[in-house]
Amino acid sequence: MLLDQRYLPSKEEWFQCADTDDIIYALQQMVIRGAPAIGVTAAYGCVLAALQAKGGSNWEEALEKSLQDIEHARPTAANLAWAVRVMRQAWRSGSFLSAPELADFWLPKAQGLHEDDIRVNKMIGAYGRDLIASGDTVMTHCNAGALATGGYGTALGVVRSAVEQGKEVRVIASETRPFLQGARLTAYELARDNIPVRVACDNACGLLMHKGLVHKVVVGADRIAANGDTANKIGTYPLAVLARRYNIPFYVAAPFSTFDIQTSSGEDIPIEERDPGEVKYMTGQMIMPRDVEVYNYAFDVTPQELISGIITEKGVFDPGELA
Repeated sequence: MLLDQRYLPSKEEWFQCADTDDIIYALQQMVIRGAPAIGVTAAYGCVLAALQAKGGSNWEEALEKSLQDIEHARPTAANLAWAVRVMRQAWRSGSFLSAPELADFWLPKAQGLHEDDIRVNKMIGAYGRDLIASGDTVMTHCNAGALATGGYGTALGVVRSAVEQGKEVRVIASETRPFLQGARLTAYELARDNIPVRVACDNACGLLMHKGLVHKVVVGADRIAANGDTANKIGTYPLAVLARRYNIPFYVAAPFSTFDIQTSSGEDIPIEERDPGEVKYMTGQMIMPRDVEVYNYAFDVTPQELISGIITEKGVFDPGELA
């Protein structure tokens, strides 16, 4: 059961995944998004794939095909392939006579990944809160909170942990065009938690920094290359450039499951390009000429030299330390 993020904050509606097709639809259509949440969903998707494979002499072949379909549902978030890889390795390390037997084995494994993600998020928050001073206003981009993870959040986990420590923290959430994750999801989460938040248009961030209204920037990540280059929601890179211009610390908060040590730099991170309709339409209304073409890249890459530190469950690292 997934809280359908396409309809927030106007209504809370649940999306039920019964099979592999439902999982892939949920991932591709943004029912669920955020790298850690994508990973948790993929792990549960493997369980559904095993239940779907059922009996027959070729169940292993059919199951492997379903795992590959889940693994390739979206290209950028490292946690997707990571979660499927963890589940596949667990499968290959044992001997299973049937798909239902494997599903019974996999279910607590998926639940464990879910629980671990929440635990890791809280550890990220515990390390990150030391970087936040009482009275700080933190700017964030997209949504890296409970909705983007198994629970609690990465970037918003840092904010939550600082607040739980007794610090006064305010948040500026950039709206995050075109899917408006900041305006719809980050503001929704923080308002429910009574953490002060304001939404700003994406193109207002430079002015807000110039006015001295931003003290720290903390964002999440969808994939971190071996050299520390970081892929995150489109618009993160110019935010980092602005932060450097105004000497504002720029932090990335992410679990180690988001690191891709096989990818040497951000140049090699695949960048998803999504349906132009996400840009052409807003709330069902076309907002631009029908025949004009659109760029709709879902992510950009922030070079490691613009990142002040990467906050993980094992501590805060300079990007240059990662290798």
